[in-house]
Amino acid sequence: MTKTVILCDCLSSQKLDRAALQDASGVSCSRVHNFLCGDQIGEAGKAIAGGDVIIACQQERQRFEELADDLGAEAPGFVDLRDRAGWSDDARAPMPKMAALLAEAAIEVPGVKTMDVLSEGTCLIIGEGDTILPVARELCEMLAVTALVTDAAEPDEDRRFDMIRGRLKRATGALGQFQVEIDAFQQVIPGGRGPLTMTPPRDGALSDCDIILDLSGGQPLFAAPGKREGYLRADPKSAPAVAHATLAASQLIGTFEKPLYVTLEPTLCAHSRAGQPACSRCLNLCPTGAISPDGDHVTIDPMICAGCGSCAAVCPSGAIAYDAPPVDTVFRRLSTLAGTYRSGSGGEAPPRLLVHDDGHGAEMIRLAARHGRGLPADVIPFETTTLAGFGHAEMLAALACGFGSVDILFSPGTERDAPMGELALARAIVDDDVLGYLDPDDPDHLSAALFDQAPAPAAPGDPILPMGSRRQVARLAARALRPGETMLALPEGAPYGAVLVDTEACSLCLSCVSLCPSGALGDNADMPQLRFQEDACLQCGLCANICPEDAITLAPRLTLDDSALSQRVLHEEEPFACVECGKLFGVKSTVEKITEKLAGKHSMFASSQAARMIQMCDDCRVNAQMHMQNNPFGMGDQPRTITADDYLSKRRDH
Repeated sequence: MTKTVILCDCLSSQKLDRAALQDASGVSCSRVHNFLCGDQIGEAGKAIAGGDVIIACQQERQRFEELADDLGAEAPGFVDLRDRAGWSDDARAPMPKMAALLAEAAIEVPGVKTMDVLSEGTCLIIGEGDTILPVARELCEMLAVTALVTDAAEPDEDRRFDMIRGRLKRATGALGQFQVEIDAFQQVIPGGRGPLTMTPPRDGALSDCDIILDLSGGQPLFAAPGKREGYLRADPKSAPAVAHATLAASQLIGTFEKPLYVTLEPTLCAHSRAGQPACSRCLNLCPTGAISPDGDHVTIDPMICAGCGSCAAVCPSGAIAYDAPPVDTVFRRLSTLAGTYRSGSGGEAPPRLLVHDDGHGAEMIRLAARHGRGLPADVIPFETTTLAGFGHAEMLAALACGFGSVDILFSPGTERDAPMGELALARAIVDDDVLGYLDPDDPDHLSAALFDQAPAPAAPGDPILPMGSRRQVARLAARALRPGETMLALPEGAPYGAVLVDTEACSLCLSCVSLCPSGALGDNADMPQLRFQEDACLQCGLCANICPEDAITLAPRLTLDDSALSQRVLHEEEPFACVECGKLFGVKSTVEKITEKLAGKHSMFASSQAARMIQMCDDCRVNAQMHMQNNPFGMGDQPRTITADDYLSKRRDH
């Protein structure tokens, strides 16, 4: 069924041309309403009951979702035309931008995969007695509370919760499955008259809990504590912070849906081979510690993963892919936005892309529109759940799809290591000042920065259709953006490049071929050759680490012509001919070198016959061994088989 957009000019505060929007976006549009969330709410209800509608209002989303729930209908989609385009001080017509936003809203986005997480409300509160005991008394009516007192506070006589003393040594896990280890552990002895006493301290006490409320005021128990679900932390000196954390803890009971943000294909992972280290990009960047080594590849704990997307952005092989939503959805959105805008603007200056998150960035845009200048008419906002996951492939794809520039709008909580590294890589490929980031401290500064920017330059070629893996799209975009170029130098650590071989040192042992995780290095079954295909090289460094002669170095670069797509010979030598049968085997220089070092100089090759076997192929060597004197495989004459007559004759003799 075709989606229909329900338009509203929000009390005539923006101009909407239904016919123009419908023609430019290709999306069916309703008549323009004036007060859809108020006097005309009945018409909204009829449209929602009919199904497959998109409400052109984000501000009153909750009201329309509640209306759909009351009607027993499916919740509608939403697109914000007002804050992103309609409310702006730009004198240029907003219609091309509105049409692009409508076309993007009509794209079907696959749902996010989830898993159920059960929290039964077992809560561990950590801190000094004066701070946590009042909190424990408040929470014990809703949760199963254990108060871990870190000072010498006297045992509490309130038996609605458990009080223990000790020192938290270690904590692992996430909501619904925390495991803790406590040293100097003491429990309350509930019997006896007078003040309660405690058991003698002991180390290594183990326990499980669903929620951890950390009011200790010390170092957080986990890396990126704000991203660890079920772990709540507050400054014990701030009463509002403690109250907020206490309220949040009281809500963490029941069954929750945990999004599965990324997918992992272990066979593509280039983490290590044969105990030799290779790629560790994702391990170095994961802020929560959700990624850990697991043999030749890595593993991801979905309970700890917070979905920042850094791992997917920097993974050179595509073993880790962001799945909420998949990357092909991102490419389709970029292509749709740029294509629709350019067709509606009549080929004028290309649009500028503003990438922002769905929290801080979206709020900055809303406030700039309501109270400031809004966004320029050629700036198209692109909302994503993860800024760190918008890597160099997405930046290059945006430019190659028709955007003139790309800016990343950072938020205070953005993990910046990945996006800054990806921005540097994309800039090295584009070699132009069309990629940047914004970090304004208020909405007015955001608007000023965007209005003060120079118009975006036109793209050098026709827009591309971004299809395939991130590596394939990045290469396709680079070729479109750098026409006439054949090779681009890249910064160290880039996931594209070549393998350089010192042919004087290389013995063609081919250990690099056997361990190359991507198949970039190959051999030739017919002759001693080391072959290389550049577009498959991940620059993981495994070949350089494993090479016994230290003959391999890496050269980060991006070759744009077709030579990168085919194999070429890095090193080859003449094969050696077996001295018995003439069959070609091995490397001539290596066989001659071994013969020179061992023949007549090693006890196993002291005789000329033994030394000659060095120069034989496998079949001839085995045959020569079998027929030589003192054959190690020889077993002498086979003994006569003993029969029943032999046993009977022995009995007669006795």
